[in-house]
Amino acid sequence: MRALSSSVKLTYDDFVLFPDDGMRHELIGGVHYVTPSRSMRHQWISGRLFLLIGTWLETHPIGRLYYAPCDVVISHYDIVVPDLVYFSNERAAKVLTPAHAEGAPDIAIEIASPGTRRRDDTIKRDLYEGAGVAEYWTVDPDTDTIHVYVRESEVFGRPVEFSRGGGDIVMTPLLPGLDIPLVEIFRD
Repeated sequence: MRALSSSVKLTYDDFVLFPDDGMRHELIGGVHYVTPSRSMRHQWISGRLFLLIGTWLETHPIGRLYYAPCDVVISHYDIVVPDLVYFSNERAAKVLTPAHAEGAPDIAIEIASPGTRRRDDTIKRDLYEGAGVAEYWTVDPDTDTIHVYVRESEVFGRPVEFSRGGGDIVMTPLLPGLDIPLVEIFRD
């Protein structure tokens, strides 16, 4: 991950001018972050999550799931590209435009990589919390774990850790009846 520093805060107007170069470009607090393309394992895990959640949504059409790159405009100075985002139908009607989301998703999912891990666990978590995201999932391919932060009033509560080694299954009231076995997400 590389932050391109400047004394000037960048905005969405600047963001749309960034090159389509295969890198992930994000603005957080007006600061430009650039991350290299994801690893094959990262892509595999992202695909497995998308397949499991997306297949469930086909038979339970209560919302929409998107995968990166999908711009989420939190503010004029905060544009992020989560690995996966889920919008309930109610929220989708309010925030989705033909080009991007103009507001927070119900669930934001970030898959950690060496270049994003620290940012995902700090400034992005804080950004999602402040924006009103209901759940924030951080997926760690190195430890085969998922940490789920759930909104408790105005802030996220302590994260709940789910692990492949423990045979855990992620469930969320936002997707009632969906079971996500970690053995399926992290299988090679």
